[in-house]
This record gives sequence, C-alpha cells and structure tokens, in this order.
Amino acid sequence: MFDISKTRVVFMGTPRFAEMVLQSLIDARYHIVAVYTQPDKPSGREQEVVKSPVKILAEAQQIPIEQPSRLDGNAIDAFASYKPDVVVIAAYGKLIPKAMLEIPHFGFLNVHASLLPRWRGASPIQNALLSGDTETGVSIMLLDQGMDTGPVFERKSVSITPNDTTEILLPKLAEAGSALLLSVLPEWLEKRREPTPQDETTATLCQLIEREDGKVFWNDNAETIYNRYRALSSWPGIFSFWRRNGSLLRMKLHRVSLQKQSPETHHELGQVFEIGDRVGIQTARGIILLDEVQLEGKERVDIADFIRGYPDFIGAVLE
Repeated sequence: MFDISKTRVVFMGTPRFAEMVLQSLIDARYHIVAVYTQPDKPSGREQEVVKSPVKILAEAQQIPIEQPSRLDGNAIDAFASYKPDVVVIAAYGKLIPKAMLEIPHFGFLNVHASLLPRWRGASPIQNALLSGDTETGVSIMLLDQGMDTGPVFERKSVSITPNDTTEILLPKLAEAGSALLLSVLPEWLEKRREPTPQDETTATLCQLIEREDGKVFWNDNAETIYNRYRALSSWPGIFSFWRRNGSLLRMKLHRVSLQKQSPETHHELGQVFEIGDRVGIQTARGIILLDEVQLEGKERVDIADFIRGYPDFIGAVLE
C-alpha cells in the first residue's frame, strides 16, 4: 500500500475551484511538495496586484510556490527538481507541455468541472449555464497533450437548479470533485484503477468567455438572457446601454430574474416598463425583471432607488 507521507505530490491550479481541491488534499494529509499557480496580476479599477486563491492557501500552509509565466525549459527543469510522483491539476490555466507530462511516474490527474467529454476547455461551469443545462458534474481524468482529451477515471453528476449561478454552482462542483479525487487517487497510485478513453463523438468545446460576452441582446428570449446572467454574473457581468440626453450610458445588470411569458400589453424589444411593483424589460419572449443595476461611473443600487433618481428610465429602450 502506498504511503501518503512519502508520495510526492505537485498541485497546479489558480482560482477558487482549485483552492478548494487543494484544501481537500491538505486535509487528507497528502505530501504536497510544491504548488504551481498563475502569476499575480492587477485587478479592479485601481489595478491592485492580486494573488490567486491557490497562492494564498499555499502561503498559509508554507508550501513552496512556483508561478512561471511560461512553461519553458527553465520552468520544466525547476518542476523536475521537485521529483513529483504525481501531479494534481485543477483549473491551472495553461496547457502542459509533453516534456513536463512525462516527468511524474503517475502522470497528471485533472479535476475538471464537467461531465467529460462535454464542455472541454477553460470555462465549463459558465458554458453549462449558458446552454441551459440542467445537469453537469465533475470528471477525474489522466491529462494528455490535448485540451481535456485524456482518458477518464470517473465522473460524478451534479444537478443544476434554475437559480444556480456560477458562484453558487462552483463550490458544489469543487466539493464533488474533491471527494471524487480522494477516491480515485489512492486507487491509481496502488494500480487498482485504470482510466477509460472518452467518446470523441459526443465531445463539445467551451466558448472562451470574454468581457464583451456580457452584452445583452433584447431580441433573445428572457430565458436565454437569464442564462447569460447566471453564467457571467461573477465576470464579466451582463450589461446593456441606455441612450439618455444624447449620451450612450453603459448599464450593468447586477441582479435580475425572469418571467417567461410576456404581458398582454405590447412593448418594444428592450423597453423598460413597470409590471406591478417590479421593473421589467421586454425581450423576444418573456420579461427580464431588474433587481439591482449600476450606471457607468455610479454606485450599484437597488432598482427602486435607481428609479427614484432616474424616473425617465421607465419607458426607455435599452440598446
């Protein structure tokens, strides 16, 4: 039987999802000899340099940290110096070169937040929500040179509820992925488990999420727009434009809900109107109901407070 204290594990990951997986390995007392994470980067209006969640946890645990900007010859030599038996990787953010993949005897086990081969790529949680999926999950796979194309050890399904957003779904998937990893990893190290090739005929690829993907198109139906909100609420958020007094103002829609059916009264696409005690926006089918908004250069506010300050918003047609 393998000895956890003698099995040299390198962990590679960057965001909150990866931090939760790393914490599970720490709690299980695996011998983590190094943590790889993306370089610190500026964030927010002030462009303050921010550490990744994985780096913060590794620092607290006094685990050696590597943040190479490129996985080139020098980085590969440094990696080899840790003499890893196995690497656990979760949302690291870089493709691993062949020379690095060949170093650990037990390879790289990837914790991926989808039911592979569905949603291969860097944003599986967002893509599941964008597509209106009602089920997703996690997969533990053996990494190869492709984009999440390696053979899979095991999958675990996780239901998506109508109100799940990326922020809500992420910890559910991280918890499921961590539990699955702790089940698969010892069996792989003891050579009691082998992965199975993926079915290439059912593979789907993630859309790369960019800042402008948050733009709302009011000729979509309300459910499609709401799914965009659910997927992108953490970043980049959804937004529209309000043409007011000759200026085109960007408006972020921080918190919304939906009504799938349109009211009997006809409104233009993108028109803002009162519906009972709520404020809605007309879509091709159904209504997006506003709860919190933020006008460019202003503070985020409740919609009722916003209307008190901008009563002419009612009747406006957003672009």
